[in-house]
Amino acid sequence: MDDMKGDKLILRGLKFHGYHGVKPEERTLGQKFVIDVDAWMDLRKPGISDQLSDTISYTEIYRIVKGVVEGTPQNLLESVAHQIASITFSKFPQISAVRVKVGKPHVAVQGQLDYLGVEIFRSKPADGQS
Repeated sequence: MDDMKGDKLILRGLKFHGYHGVKPEERTLGQKFVIDVDAWMDLRKPGISDQLSDTISYTEIYRIVKGVVEGTPQNLLESVAHQIASITFSKFPQISAVRVKVGKPHVAVQGQLDYLGVEIFRSKPADGQS
């Protein structure tokens, strides 16, 4: 689904300090997480009207991500990503699909890397249920 076409809101490189992970030091010291979100929705109406009320403010999605990443610690990045997607769908029914990437730039791995993480893609069924 990486080639899904259509209008979308894009949030890139959101950085937060969180306490997710299975190792004790991840739960006590925490670490930086980098999040990307794509949220698919029809942007024709706001494109014509130029009114914020016809779209979703990026800051609303930012607040969802911040709340999850800085919130209750999860063992897995998969759970962090799933919560971001689920809350986004429940708060904004006009969003038809969402992609969430959660990266950990500071991991105990020998070698150079930008980050390790997960990416999930979720779309609503045709009947609108998520």
